[in-house]
Amino acid sequence: MEETTLRKRREDEKSIQSIEHKTTNLQKELGLFSGICIIVGTIIGSGIFISPKSVLSNMEAVGPCLIVWAACGILATLGALCFAELGTMITKSGGEYPYLMEAFGPIPAYLFSWTSLFVIKPSSFAIICLSFSEYVSAPFYSGCNPPQVVIKLLAAAAILLITTVNALSVRLGSYVQNVFTAAKMVIVVVIIISGIVLLAQGNTRNFENSFEGTKLSLGAIGLAFYNGLWAYDGWNQLNYITEELRNPFRNLPLAIIIGIPLVTGCYILMNVSYFTVMTATELLQSQAVAVTFGDRVLYPASWVVPLFVAFSTLGAANGTCFTAGRLVYVAGREGHMLKVLSYVSVKRLTPAPAIIFYGIIAIIYIIPGDINSLVNYFSFAAWLFYGLTIFGLVVMRFTRKELKRPIKVPIFIPILVTLLSVFLVLAPIISQPAWEYLYCVLFMLSGLIFYFLFVYYKFGWAQKISKPLTMHLQMLMEVVPAEEAPE
Repeated sequence: MEETTLRKRREDEKSIQSIEHKTTNLQKELGLFSGICIIVGTIIGSGIFISPKSVLSNMEAVGPCLIVWAACGILATLGALCFAELGTMITKSGGEYPYLMEAFGPIPAYLFSWTSLFVIKPSSFAIICLSFSEYVSAPFYSGCNPPQVVIKLLAAAAILLITTVNALSVRLGSYVQNVFTAAKMVIVVVIIISGIVLLAQGNTRNFENSFEGTKLSLGAIGLAFYNGLWAYDGWNQLNYITEELRNPFRNLPLAIIIGIPLVTGCYILMNVSYFTVMTATELLQSQAVAVTFGDRVLYPASWVVPLFVAFSTLGAANGTCFTAGRLVYVAGREGHMLKVLSYVSVKRLTPAPAIIFYGIIAIIYIIPGDINSLVNYFSFAAWLFYGLTIFGLVVMRFTRKELKRPIKVPIFIPILVTLLSVFLVLAPIISQPAWEYLYCVLFMLSGLIFYFLFVYYKFGWAQKISKPLTMHLQMLMEVVPAEEAPE
């Protein structure tokens, strides 16, 4: 008892770093191997099935294309190491929000929360569901592209299905996630092994003169990185496993250094596999790269490719909906969104209003958008805040020297990642400006209006508008505040 009391007393005396230490000390069940598996499982999703075509279209040759995939893996590794330092230095939940709050104050932190709710998370959900619809429809339109209306309707149906599942039952949503997680690893292994066999048989013609015809520009490189890094998305979530890792200050950086390069190797081998049976021109003309690969290599069992890719994308979309629905829920609870979004269903005990809100925003995105424009839209916003967060790490080296840093990366790494983030944000805008970047900036800046009206000043007339709306939705959807929900 005395030892327990002393431990609690020491924890109480610590700074913000100890806020979640009790949880950290209770559940240390994962070793290094488990950490690596979580990293690989988190990152590999729908991106590798849609990004190869876009990366190649910007780089215009096989050699530079493979170099971009390797460079994206290196950048993701360095970024993850920076987030590992942040996650062990500031042990508050909420992703980038507490890091930006500690480094720059409430406004950048709020804008991250706002942008995540309206831009980053729903556009990610829309991209994954559009990928699902492309792979599901491709076998029915052999030799031609499926109509856009078919792709968008299928994507909307997938969003409705996934939001319904997650709004009905937490257990059902997690069960769907477990079933589909294995599917993506199966298809990745099948494609890689097939490619290795084809290489061993001498199918190397498409790798000859692999840098011929390369025409590079800063904008094209930036857009190629946008699409490549989309496939690595999830690297910034890795510090969340700190609480479950045994000896996290050793195993977390090791898991990152081993896990992300392992994903990078898988991605490079998958692209090599595609090029063993397709020329660069054929890959660019393919509506669904993995389906074309399956038709040429796995026939008559080629049907397994679109089936397992569909499972993979559905699993990724379900996981995105599950976590992002909770993000909307927390934002409502903290007063950053309508209060009703923090309510839970009386019957189902799920954050149904938050999940439904998230699904509606995602459907709005798929109406005017396509995969490429949405990836650019997502990546611009995401890398703006990734760069700002990692720059905050540099700032806190000087302004918050008193914070303990169990993991401390050399300072040139966050400086390098910050500079690369600035390049990724600015290069496509300068050389290839597009409307999606303007829309993204407008969405982000509109968050300032909501912040000053409802969060900072809390004007009486603004509260009068939101209160009856909350009461009406509460009655309509049969939801209550979480603290009033039945046990």
